[in-house]
Amino acid sequence: MSKQVHAVSEEGFSTTTSIRDFEQTIDATGEDAPDTLETLLSTYAACFVPAFRVAAEQRQAGDLGRVEVDVTGDLNDDDKLAAISFDVAVEGDVGDKAEAVVERAEELCKVHDALKADLHADISFTGDAF
Repeated sequence: MSKQVHAVSEEGFSTTTSIRDFEQTIDATGEDAPDTLETLLSTYAACFVPAFRVAAEQRQAGDLGRVEVDVTGDLNDDDKLAAISFDVAVEGDVGDKAEAVVERAEELCKVHDALKADLHADISFTGDAF
């Protein structure tokens, strides 16, 4: 099995990516659309949300309810990612199972697995946040 993506750039630094029947525009300059790193960070967070939900279920931490993830990507002097951190807040009270949920979510998230180990997110987790 494989995943297919088709990317087209007619001019400049903007790229339209076709993913199955969907299109996404990414602008490396960030002027007309999210830039490449913003897109990576949003994809990383979007992958972690279902991973947190499954992890909470598998670790008997209860229903998470609303989940919010604030992602920070720290850049080095070359404007490349040097570190990524997640601040995760969930509606549900996970009690003392937060660490187990985070660890399992890290194992489940495919984007987390695909990134170099030194770019894996440092994660803070807040239960009963809303």
